[in-house]
Amino acid sequence: MNTGRLLAWLTAPLVGVVVLGMLAVWLFKALLGLAFYLLVGALVAGGAVYLYRKAKRAVEPGSRNRRRIEAAAETYRMRNR
Repeated sequence: MNTGRLLAWLTAPLVGVVVLGMLAVWLFKALLGLAFYLLVGALVAGGAVYLYRKAKRAVEPGSRNRRRIEAAAETYRMRNR
């Protein structure tokens, strides 16, 4: 009877520590994965904003590309009269 009680008192804390460790590792992986996905999402969104601004600036009024587009459109309109 005392041997069973001693065995229970020795194994219960060990099992508790193992379960607590497994839970901590799982929680750490989940938080690290969430942080990784947030970082990747922020990089993708930032890159999209950067490309949008760069493209918008490339065809703003007075830029070389805008003048080329307008000249081509005018040539096309004059040719198809």
